[in-house]
Amino acid sequence: MQTQSPHPTPTIALTGAEFGWGSTGKLSALIATLRDRSPVPLRFVGIASALSRSLLSAHGIDRWYDASADDRQAVADVARREDVRAGLVVLEGPAAVALEAAGVPTVFVDSLPFLWTKGDRDALPTDVSVYCAQRCVDLPDECRDVLASITNLRWVEAVTAVPDRVRAADAPAGPVHGRPARRALVSVGGLRSPTLTDWTSYPRLVVPAALRALESLGVQEVHVAGNLPAEYSADADHASPMHVTYGPLGHQAFLQRLADTDVLLTSPGLTTLLEAGARATPTVCLPPQNLSQIFNGRFHSRAVGADVRVAWPDRVFSEADVLRDRTTAEEAALRLIYSGIATAADEDAVRTRAEVRDGILAALRRAGAGAGWTALADTVGRNGAAQVADHVLDLALRTATAARG
Repeated sequence: MQTQSPHPTPTIALTGAEFGWGSTGKLSALIATLRDRSPVPLRFVGIASALSRSLLSAHGIDRWYDASADDRQAVADVARREDVRAGLVVLEGPAAVALEAAGVPTVFVDSLPFLWTKGDRDALPTDVSVYCAQRCVDLPDECRDVLASITNLRWVEAVTAVPDRVRAADAPAGPVHGRPARRALVSVGGLRSPTLTDWTSYPRLVVPAALRALESLGVQEVHVAGNLPAEYSADADHASPMHVTYGPLGHQAFLQRLADTDVLLTSPGLTTLLEAGARATPTVCLPPQNLSQIFNGRFHSRAVGADVRVAWPDRVFSEADVLRDRTTAEEAALRLIYSGIATAADEDAVRTRAEVRDGILAALRRAGAGAGWTALADTVGRNGAAQVADHVLDLALRTATAARG
Protein backbone atom coordinates (compact mmCIF):
# COMPACT_ATOMS: atom_id res chain seq x y z
CA MET A 1 0.00 0.00 0.00
CA GLN A 2 1.31 3.44 -0.91
CA THR A 3 1.86 6.05 1.79
CA GLN A 4 -0.87 8.70 1.75
CA SER A 5 0.19 12.17 0.71
CA PRO A 6 1.19 14.37 3.69
CA HIS A 7 -0.69 17.27 2.03
CA PRO A 8 -4.51 17.10 1.88
CA THR A 9 -4.56 19.04 -1.41
CA PRO A 10 -2.58 18.58 -4.64
CA THR A 11 0.64 20.58 -4.83
CA ILE A 12 1.66 22.29 -8.07
CA ALA A 13 5.22 23.51 -8.67
CA LEU A 14 5.60 26.82 -10.52
CA THR A 15 8.51 28.25 -12.47
CA GLY A 16 8.80 31.26 -14.76
CA ALA A 17 11.61 32.49 -16.97
CA GLU A 18 14.07 34.97 -15.46
CA PHE A 19 13.53 37.18 -18.49
CA GLY A 20 11.41 40.24 -17.79
CA TRP A 21 7.94 40.02 -16.28
CA GLY A 22 6.03 38.27 -19.05
CA SER A 23 6.17 34.95 -17.21
CA THR A 24 4.94 36.64 -14.04
CA GLY A 25 1.83 37.97 -15.75
CA LYS A 26 1.02 34.55 -17.17
CA LEU A 27 1.61 32.80 -13.85
CA SER A 28 -0.61 35.34 -12.11
CA ALA A 29 -3.45 34.70 -14.55
CA LEU A 30 -2.96 30.94 -14.35
CA ILE A 31 -2.87 30.72 -10.55
CA ALA A 32 -6.11 32.70 -10.28
CA THR A 33 -7.73 30.56 -12.97
CA LEU A 34 -6.56 27.30 -11.39
CA ARG A 35 -8.02 28.26 -8.02
CA ASP A 36 -11.28 29.27 -9.70
CA ARG A 37 -11.64 26.07 -11.78
CA SER A 38 -10.33 23.45 -9.38
CA PRO A 39 -12.89 21.28 -7.55
CA VAL A 40 -10.48 20.97 -4.59
CA PRO A 41 -8.10 23.42 -2.85
CA LEU A 42 -4.61 23.65 -4.34
CA ARG A 43 -1.15 24.28 -2.95
CA PHE A 44 1.56 26.09 -4.90
CA VAL A 45 5.32 26.06 -4.43
CA GLY A 46 7.71 28.13 -6.52
CA ILE A 47 11.12 27.14 -7.84
CA ALA A 48 13.71 29.81 -8.73
CA SER A 49 11.82 32.71 -10.44
CA ALA A 50 13.33 35.34 -8.14
CA LEU A 51 12.05 38.12 -10.40
CA SER A 52 8.45 36.92 -9.95
CA ARG A 53 8.24 36.47 -6.21
CA SER A 54 7.27 39.95 -5.04
CA LEU A 55 4.74 40.38 -7.84
CA LEU A 56 3.09 37.04 -7.05
CA SER A 57 2.97 37.61 -3.29
CA ALA A 58 -0.80 38.17 -3.33
CA HIS A 59 -1.42 34.70 -4.76
CA GLY A 60 -0.59 32.70 -1.65
CA ILE A 61 2.43 30.73 -2.83
CA ASP A 62 3.13 28.37 0.08
CA ARG A 63 6.90 28.34 -0.32
CA TRP A 64 9.64 29.49 -2.66
CA TYR A 65 12.80 27.49 -3.28
CA ASP A 66 16.06 28.97 -4.52
CA ALA A 67 16.91 25.79 -6.44
CA SER A 68 18.24 26.53 -9.90
CA ALA A 69 15.68 25.67 -12.55
CA ASP A 70 18.20 23.53 -14.45
CA ASP A 71 19.59 21.71 -11.38
CA ARG A 72 17.81 18.38 -11.77
CA GLN A 73 18.77 17.03 -8.38
CA ALA A 74 17.66 20.20 -6.57
CA VAL A 75 14.35 20.23 -8.45
CA ALA A 76 13.84 16.54 -7.67
CA ASP A 77 14.49 17.23 -3.96
CA VAL A 78 11.78 19.94 -3.97
CA ALA A 79 9.35 17.66 -5.80
CA ARG A 80 9.89 14.88 -3.26
CA ARG A 81 9.82 17.12 -0.17
CA GLU A 82 6.62 18.89 -1.25
CA ASP A 83 4.95 15.84 -2.81
CA VAL A 84 4.45 17.79 -6.05
CA ARG A 85 1.72 16.35 -8.27
CA ALA A 86 2.09 18.57 -11.35
CA GLY A 87 4.37 21.23 -12.74
CA LEU A 88 3.46 24.52 -14.43
CA VAL A 89 6.37 26.15 -16.24
CA VAL A 90 6.32 29.31 -18.35
CA LEU A 91 9.14 29.70 -20.88
CA GLU A 92 11.81 27.99 -18.76
CA GLY A 93 12.63 24.82 -20.66
CA PRO A 94 15.26 23.38 -18.27
CA ALA A 95 12.80 23.54 -15.36
CA ALA A 96 10.20 21.57 -17.31
CA VAL A 97 12.80 18.95 -18.21
CA ALA A 98 13.98 18.74 -14.59
CA LEU A 99 10.44 18.30 -13.25
CA GLU A 100 9.66 15.59 -15.78
CA ALA A 101 12.92 13.82 -14.91
CA ALA A 102 11.78 13.86 -11.28
CA GLY A 103 8.59 12.07 -12.26
CA VAL A 104 6.37 15.19 -12.15
CA PRO A 105 4.03 15.54 -15.16
CA THR A 106 4.39 19.10 -16.34
CA VAL A 107 2.61 21.65 -18.49
CA PHE A 108 4.98 23.96 -20.37
CA VAL A 109 3.60 27.29 -21.62
CA ASP A 110 5.30 28.76 -24.68
CA SER A 111 3.99 32.21 -25.58
CA LEU A 112 6.70 32.72 -28.22
CA PRO A 113 6.41 29.77 -30.65
CA PHE A 114 7.08 32.12 -33.56
CA LEU A 115 10.58 32.78 -32.22
CA TRP A 116 12.27 29.40 -32.42
CA THR A 117 14.59 28.09 -35.12
CA LYS A 118 16.60 24.88 -35.33
CA GLY A 119 19.32 26.41 -33.16
CA ASP A 120 16.85 26.67 -30.26
CA ARG A 121 15.48 23.12 -30.46
CA ASP A 122 17.71 21.66 -27.74
CA ALA A 123 16.56 24.33 -25.25
CA LEU A 124 12.89 23.39 -25.66
CA PRO A 125 11.22 20.62 -23.60
CA THR A 126 9.93 18.76 -26.65
CA ASP A 127 8.83 15.67 -24.67
CA VAL A 128 7.03 17.42 -21.79
CA SER A 129 3.64 15.98 -20.76
CA VAL A 130 1.73 18.91 -22.27
CA TYR A 131 3.33 21.65 -24.37
CA CYS A 132 0.92 24.61 -24.65
CA ALA A 133 1.91 26.92 -27.51
CA GLN A 134 0.08 30.23 -27.61
CA ARG A 135 -1.56 31.12 -30.90
CA CYS A 136 0.16 33.90 -32.82
CA VAL A 137 -0.48 36.28 -35.68
CA ASP A 138 2.07 34.62 -37.93
CA LEU A 139 4.29 31.54 -37.76
CA PRO A 140 7.50 31.91 -39.80
CA ASP A 141 8.52 28.91 -41.90
CA GLU A 142 11.74 28.38 -39.93
CA CYS A 143 9.64 27.66 -36.78
CA ARG A 144 7.47 24.93 -38.24
CA ASP A 145 9.96 22.05 -38.17
CA VAL A 146 10.83 22.83 -34.55
CA LEU A 147 7.18 22.79 -33.49
CA ALA A 148 6.57 19.62 -35.49
CA SER A 149 9.13 17.83 -33.30
CA ILE A 150 7.13 18.47 -30.10
CA THR A 151 5.45 15.31 -28.85
CA ASN A 152 2.40 16.64 -27.00
CA LEU A 153 1.75 20.01 -28.61
CA ARG A 154 -1.50 21.81 -27.79
CA TRP A 155 -2.36 25.21 -29.27
CA VAL A 156 -4.03 27.59 -26.82
CA GLU A 157 -5.38 31.13 -26.94
CA ALA A 158 -3.75 34.07 -25.17
CA VAL A 159 -2.78 33.34 -21.55
CA THR A 160 -3.90 36.58 -19.95
CA ALA A 161 -6.13 37.86 -17.17
CA VAL A 162 -8.75 39.48 -19.37
CA PRO A 163 -12.53 39.55 -19.72
CA ASP A 164 -14.05 36.92 -22.01
CA ARG A 165 -14.98 39.64 -24.48
CA VAL A 166 -14.95 43.39 -24.88
CA ARG A 167 -18.03 44.72 -26.64
CA ALA A 168 -17.47 47.55 -29.07
CA ALA A 169 -19.97 49.68 -27.15
CA ASP A 170 -17.88 49.25 -23.99
CA ALA A 171 -14.55 50.17 -25.59
CA PRO A 172 -13.12 53.52 -24.50
CA ALA A 173 -12.90 56.09 -27.24
CA GLY A 174 -9.26 56.82 -26.50
CA PRO A 175 -7.44 59.97 -27.60
CA VAL A 176 -8.45 61.51 -30.90
CA HIS A 177 -6.68 63.95 -33.15
CA GLY A 178 -6.54 67.36 -31.51
CA ARG A 179 -7.63 65.99 -28.10
CA PRO A 180 -4.52 64.53 -26.45
CA ALA A 181 -4.72 61.99 -23.65
CA ARG A 182 -4.62 63.28 -20.09
CA ARG A 183 -3.48 60.14 -18.27
CA ALA A 184 -0.72 57.87 -19.54
CA LEU A 185 0.96 54.69 -18.37
CA VAL A 186 4.55 53.94 -19.39
CA SER A 187 5.66 50.33 -18.87
CA VAL A 188 9.20 49.05 -19.37
CA GLY A 189 8.64 45.59 -17.87
CA GLY A 190 11.11 43.48 -15.97
CA LEU A 191 14.23 44.38 -17.97
CA ARG A 192 16.07 41.18 -17.23
CA SER A 193 17.82 38.49 -19.21
CA PRO A 194 20.41 35.89 -18.18
CA THR A 195 22.82 37.34 -20.75
CA LEU A 196 22.19 41.04 -20.05
CA THR A 197 25.00 42.64 -18.04
CA ASP A 198 23.46 46.11 -17.56
CA TRP A 199 19.67 46.23 -17.60
CA THR A 200 19.61 50.00 -16.89
CA SER A 201 20.70 51.04 -20.41
CA TYR A 202 17.20 50.64 -21.84
CA PRO A 203 15.27 52.77 -19.30
CA ARG A 204 17.99 55.42 -19.23
CA LEU A 205 17.38 55.98 -22.94
CA VAL A 206 13.66 55.33 -23.27
CA VAL A 207 12.02 56.71 -20.12
CA PRO A 208 13.20 60.34 -20.59
CA ALA A 209 12.26 60.15 -24.29
CA ALA A 210 8.76 58.89 -23.47
CA LEU A 211 8.18 61.58 -20.84
CA ARG A 212 9.28 64.37 -23.15
CA ALA A 213 6.98 63.10 -25.90
CA LEU A 214 3.99 62.90 -23.53
CA GLU A 215 4.75 66.36 -22.19
CA SER A 216 4.71 67.72 -25.75
CA LEU A 217 1.15 66.40 -26.16
CA GLY A 218 -0.12 68.01 -22.97
CA VAL A 219 -0.49 64.87 -20.89
CA GLN A 220 -1.09 65.73 -17.25
CA GLU A 221 -0.51 62.48 -15.31
CA VAL A 222 1.96 59.67 -15.99
CA HIS A 223 2.93 56.57 -14.08
CA VAL A 224 6.15 54.82 -15.10
CA ALA A 225 5.99 51.13 -14.21
CA GLY A 226 8.63 48.44 -14.32
CA ASN A 227 11.93 47.40 -12.85
CA LEU A 228 13.55 50.84 -12.82
CA PRO A 229 17.00 52.25 -11.99
CA ALA A 230 17.41 54.10 -8.70
CA GLU A 231 17.06 57.55 -10.30
CA TYR A 232 13.43 56.69 -11.09
CA SER A 233 12.36 56.16 -7.49
CA ALA A 234 8.95 57.04 -6.06
CA ASP A 235 10.16 60.50 -4.96
CA ALA A 236 12.12 61.32 -8.13
CA ASP A 237 11.72 64.88 -9.42
CA HIS A 238 12.52 65.45 -13.07
CA ALA A 239 11.23 69.04 -13.22
CA SER A 240 8.28 68.19 -15.42
CA PRO A 241 4.96 70.07 -15.54
CA MET A 242 3.30 66.65 -15.57
CA HIS A 243 2.53 64.75 -12.39
CA VAL A 244 4.85 61.74 -12.77
CA THR A 245 5.03 58.75 -10.44
CA TYR A 246 7.31 55.75 -10.61
CA GLY A 247 7.42 52.19 -9.38
CA PRO A 248 6.67 48.54 -10.16
CA LEU A 249 3.06 47.36 -10.13
CA GLY A 250 1.79 43.91 -9.24
CA HIS A 251 -0.25 42.24 -11.94
CA GLN A 252 -3.66 43.22 -10.57
CA ALA A 253 -2.46 46.74 -9.78
CA PHE A 254 -1.15 47.04 -13.33
CA LEU A 255 -4.49 45.94 -14.78
CA GLN A 256 -6.34 48.43 -12.58
CA ARG A 257 -4.04 51.23 -13.69
CA LEU A 258 -4.45 50.12 -17.30
CA ALA A 259 -8.22 50.42 -17.01
CA ASP A 260 -7.86 54.04 -15.87
CA THR A 261 -5.39 55.26 -18.49
CA ASP A 262 -5.95 57.05 -21.80
CA VAL A 263 -2.87 55.70 -23.53
CA LEU A 264 -0.24 53.04 -22.82
CA LEU A 265 3.38 53.32 -23.91
CA THR A 266 5.04 49.95 -23.42
CA SER A 267 8.07 47.96 -24.38
CA PRO A 268 6.30 45.41 -26.58
CA GLY A 269 5.97 42.42 -24.30
CA LEU A 270 3.25 40.18 -25.69
CA THR A 271 1.24 39.70 -22.49
CA THR A 272 1.00 43.45 -21.94
CA LEU A 273 -0.07 44.08 -25.54
CA LEU A 274 -2.76 41.41 -25.32
CA GLU A 275 -4.11 42.62 -21.97
CA ALA A 276 -4.21 46.21 -23.19
CA GLY A 277 -5.87 45.10 -26.41
CA ALA A 278 -8.56 43.17 -24.56
CA ARG A 279 -9.45 46.45 -22.84
CA ALA A 280 -9.22 48.48 -26.06
CA THR A 281 -6.53 50.68 -24.52
CA PRO A 282 -4.71 52.79 -27.16
CA THR A 283 -1.15 51.46 -27.14
CA VAL A 284 2.16 52.64 -28.55
CA CYS A 285 5.07 50.18 -28.68
CA LEU A 286 8.33 51.59 -27.36
CA PRO A 287 11.60 50.42 -28.97
CA PRO A 288 12.17 46.68 -28.44
CA GLN A 289 14.36 45.31 -25.66
CA ASN A 290 14.91 41.88 -27.19
CA LEU A 291 14.23 39.67 -30.19
CA SER A 292 10.66 38.66 -29.37
CA GLN A 293 9.64 42.29 -28.93
CA ILE A 294 10.55 43.06 -32.54
CA PHE A 295 7.99 40.47 -33.62
CA ASN A 296 5.45 41.56 -31.01
CA GLY A 297 5.55 45.19 -32.09
CA ARG A 298 5.13 44.24 -35.72
CA PHE A 299 2.27 41.85 -34.93
CA HIS A 300 0.53 44.56 -32.89
CA SER A 301 0.79 47.29 -35.54
CA ARG A 302 -0.33 44.87 -38.27
CA ALA A 303 -3.32 43.73 -36.23
CA VAL A 304 -4.56 47.16 -35.12
CA GLY A 305 -4.05 48.63 -38.59
CA ALA A 306 -1.81 51.55 -37.57
CA ASP A 307 1.93 52.15 -37.38
CA VAL A 308 2.13 52.67 -33.63
CA ARG A 309 5.51 51.09 -32.94
CA VAL A 310 8.85 52.84 -32.47
CA ALA A 311 12.03 51.30 -33.85
CA TRP A 312 15.58 52.11 -32.79
CA PRO A 313 17.72 54.21 -35.13
CA ASP A 314 19.68 51.86 -37.39
CA ARG A 315 22.95 52.95 -35.76
CA VAL A 316 21.73 51.38 -32.49
CA PHE A 317 20.90 48.16 -34.32
CA SER A 318 19.30 47.17 -37.59
CA GLU A 319 16.23 44.98 -37.22
CA ALA A 320 17.07 43.37 -40.58
CA ASP A 321 20.47 42.31 -39.21
CA VAL A 322 18.91 40.98 -36.01
CA LEU A 323 16.34 38.91 -37.88
CA ARG A 324 19.04 37.51 -40.15
CA ASP A 325 21.18 36.46 -37.15
CA ARG A 326 18.26 34.70 -35.44
CA THR A 327 18.41 31.87 -38.00
CA THR A 328 21.29 30.32 -36.03
CA ALA A 329 19.84 30.84 -32.53
CA GLU A 330 18.17 33.47 -30.40
CA GLU A 331 21.37 34.21 -28.47
CA ALA A 332 23.19 35.60 -31.53
CA ALA A 333 20.39 38.09 -32.14
CA LEU A 334 20.26 39.10 -28.48
CA ARG A 335 23.97 39.91 -28.43
CA LEU A 336 23.47 42.36 -31.30
CA ILE A 337 20.48 44.00 -29.60
CA TYR A 338 22.05 44.32 -26.16
CA SER A 339 25.38 45.62 -27.38
CA GLY A 340 23.70 48.25 -29.56
CA ILE A 341 21.52 49.57 -26.74
CA ALA A 342 24.41 49.60 -24.26
CA THR A 343 26.70 51.47 -26.68
CA ALA A 344 24.02 54.07 -27.41
CA ALA A 345 23.42 54.63 -23.67
CA ASP A 346 27.13 55.02 -22.92
CA GLU A 347 28.35 56.92 -25.96
CA ASP A 348 25.47 58.72 -27.67
CA ALA A 349 22.66 59.02 -25.14
CA VAL A 350 21.53 62.59 -25.85
CA ARG A 351 21.17 62.06 -29.59
CA THR A 352 19.49 58.69 -29.15
CA ARG A 353 16.96 60.02 -26.62
CA ALA A 354 16.03 62.84 -28.99
CA GLU A 355 15.49 60.46 -31.89
CA VAL A 356 13.46 58.05 -29.77
CA ARG A 357 11.38 60.97 -28.43
CA ASP A 358 10.57 62.05 -31.98
CA GLY A 359 9.60 58.49 -32.90
CA ILE A 360 7.32 58.18 -29.86
CA LEU A 361 5.69 61.54 -30.56
CA ALA A 362 4.95 60.53 -34.16
CA ALA A 363 3.51 57.18 -33.03
CA LEU A 364 1.34 58.89 -30.41
CA ARG A 365 -0.10 61.20 -33.04
CA ARG A 366 -0.89 58.23 -35.29
CA ALA A 367 -2.51 56.48 -32.32
CA GLY A 368 -4.62 59.57 -31.75
CA ALA A 369 -6.17 59.10 -35.18
CA GLY A 370 -7.67 55.82 -33.95
CA ALA A 371 -7.04 52.12 -34.57
CA GLY A 372 -8.61 48.72 -34.01
CA TRP A 373 -7.22 48.39 -30.50
CA THR A 374 -8.81 45.01 -29.70
CA ALA A 375 -7.62 43.37 -32.93
CA LEU A 376 -4.54 41.56 -31.56
CA ALA A 377 -6.52 40.00 -28.72
CA ASP A 378 -9.34 39.18 -31.16
CA THR A 379 -6.88 37.37 -33.43
CA VAL A 380 -5.11 35.34 -30.74
CA GLY A 381 -8.13 34.74 -28.50
CA ARG A 382 -8.64 35.33 -24.79
CA ASN A 383 -9.29 31.92 -23.20
CA GLY A 384 -5.77 30.49 -22.93
CA ALA A 385 -5.59 30.72 -19.13
CA ALA A 386 -8.60 28.42 -18.81
CA GLN A 387 -7.27 26.04 -21.45
CA VAL A 388 -3.86 25.73 -19.78
CA ALA A 389 -5.40 25.46 -16.31
CA ASP A 390 -7.53 22.52 -17.43
CA HIS A 391 -4.42 20.65 -18.60
CA VAL A 392 -2.68 21.34 -15.28
CA LEU A 393 -5.71 20.23 -13.25
CA ASP A 394 -6.04 17.05 -15.28
CA LEU A 395 -2.43 16.11 -14.46
CA ALA A 396 -2.55 17.20 -10.81
CA LEU A 397 -5.84 15.55 -9.93
CA ARG A 398 -5.07 12.36 -11.83
CA THR A 399 -1.70 11.87 -10.13
CA ALA A 400 -3.12 12.78 -6.71
CA THR A 401 -5.89 10.21 -7.14
CA ALA A 402 -3.39 7.55 -8.24
CA ALA A 403 -1.22 8.24 -5.19
CA ARG A 404 -4.14 7.82 -2.80
CA GLY A 405 -5.11 4.57 -4.50
